[in-house]
Amino acid sequence: MTVGSNEAFGTVHLIGIGGAGMSGIARVLLARGVAVTGSDAKDSRPIAALRALGATVHIGHSADHVVGADTVVVSSAIRESNPELRAARDTGLRVLPRADALAQLMVGRRGVAVAGTHGKTTTTSMLTVAAFHCGVDPSFAIGGDLNEAGSNAHHGSGDLFIVEADESDGSFLAYHPHAAVVTNVEADHLDHYGDAAAVDRAFEEFVATVQGFVVMCADDPGTQRLAAHARGLGADVRTYGLHEDADLRLHRLSTGAAGSLYEPVLRGRRLPLVRLGVAGSHHALNSAAALLTGVGLGLPEAMLVEGLAGFTGVRRRMELKGTADDVRVYDDYAHHPTEVAVQLTAARDMAGAGRLIVAFQPHMYSRTLAFAERFGAALGAADEVVVMDVYGAREDPVPGVTGALVAAAVPLGDDHVRFEPSWSAVPGLLADRARPGDLVLTMGAGDITQIGPEVLRLLAERESGP
Repeated sequence: MTVGSNEAFGTVHLIGIGGAGMSGIARVLLARGVAVTGSDAKDSRPIAALRALGATVHIGHSADHVVGADTVVVSSAIRESNPELRAARDTGLRVLPRADALAQLMVGRRGVAVAGTHGKTTTTSMLTVAAFHCGVDPSFAIGGDLNEAGSNAHHGSGDLFIVEADESDGSFLAYHPHAAVVTNVEADHLDHYGDAAAVDRAFEEFVATVQGFVVMCADDPGTQRLAAHARGLGADVRTYGLHEDADLRLHRLSTGAAGSLYEPVLRGRRLPLVRLGVAGSHHALNSAAALLTGVGLGLPEAMLVEGLAGFTGVRRRMELKGTADDVRVYDDYAHHPTEVAVQLTAARDMAGAGRLIVAFQPHMYSRTLAFAERFGAALGAADEVVVMDVYGAREDPVPGVTGALVAAAVPLGDDHVRFEPSWSAVPGLLADRARPGDLVLTMGAGDITQIGPEVLRLLAERESGP
C-alpha cells in the first residue's frame, strides 16, 4: 500500500475531532472517501459540519468508540489517560499524531508549510486564497476558517497542499515540505521547549527538512538568526519585509483602518501594487510572505496580487461579530504578548475617535506565568481592560497563577482595569463600559470567543430601551 493512500488509513478515528487541526484532517479524509469516526468533549459547529459530510462523531470519550477503527489520530492536547487512546494502544491499533497524519495526506503533492510564532494562520490563508485566484485548486489545512471557503480545510485537485505548521509541540518536523514560510521566531510554548534556545533549535530543524526553498521575514530578529543559520547549511532562503536587503521589499507601505497599500519590489523589479482590505502592517507583511512564496511556486505575479486584494480574513482574526448601539464588537485569537500588541495597534486605528475596550483571556498557566508582565504592557494600549481568568487548555491549574497577574501589570489606572474571574459577568462589564462609537475587542485562544454575541445582545437591549 502507498503511504498516504486511503487503503493505508483504513477507517480513521480522530480523538478530539472538533479541534481546528483535527477537523481539517477529517475534512480531507472524508473528501478522499475515507470512513471517519471521531469523538470530542462537547458538540460544536465544526462537528455539525463533519456529520453533514458523513462522519460519525460521539460526544464524550469511551473505549468503545475506537472499535472498528484501523487508524487512530490524536492531537497533543489529548492525554495518555484518555480511554480511547488507551484502548487503541492496548489493542495495537495504528496511532498517529495529528501532524504525522497530515504529512501522510500531503504525500504526492507539493507541500507548502507555513510556520512561525505569529501570523501563520493568516499567511497560510492569504497564500491559499491567492493560489485559488491563480486558477489552481490547492488542498489546504489551516487553523482557522477561511471567510472565502467557509472552512478550515479542502481536498483540491491541484498539486499544491498548503498547511499551517504548528510548532507548539515540535510536530512541524513531520512535514518535509517542498517549500516553507517562517514568519517570525519568538519564545513561546515554553511548557514544551523549556527555553528560547530550544525554540530556535526546533526552527533550525524545521528548515532543514525543507526540500526546496524557505521564505522568511527580513525584519524579525528571530528569522534573521534562522536565515543566517540556514544559509550556512546551503538552504535556498528568500526574504521579505521592510528591510532594504529583503528580496521582496514592501515599498511605500501605508496602513489605515480600511487596510494597507504597498508597492512590492522583487529584487529591484516593481510588481503591481498590493491593496489589502484587512488592517495592520502585520497583515501587509503576511501578504508579502504569501506573494513571495506564490512567485517561488511559479504562480503568476499579477494574479497573486489580485487574489490578495480579495482576501477578507479568517474567523477569529479581528473578526467583526456585529454592531449594536453604535458599538462594534470584534473577536481575535491573539494569545501571545507580541500578537496582543500588534492587534491592539491595528484595533486602535480601527477605533478611530472611539475608545478601545478589551477583554483578554490568558491561555495556559505556563504562558501566563512566563509572560504576565508583557501581556499587561501590551494591554496598556487599550482604554478599558477586563482580564478574565486563565483558560487552562491541556494544563492543570498552577497555584497562584491567575488572570490577576496580568491585570496587575496593565499600566492603566485602577478605574480602567479589572480582573473578573467570573466568565458570566464579563459580557455585562463590557456592555456597561461601552459607549456609542467605541470598539469592543475580545482576545484569547479559549472560550472567550463566545463572549462577543452576549455583549451584542446586551447592547441591542440597551439600544431598544425599556
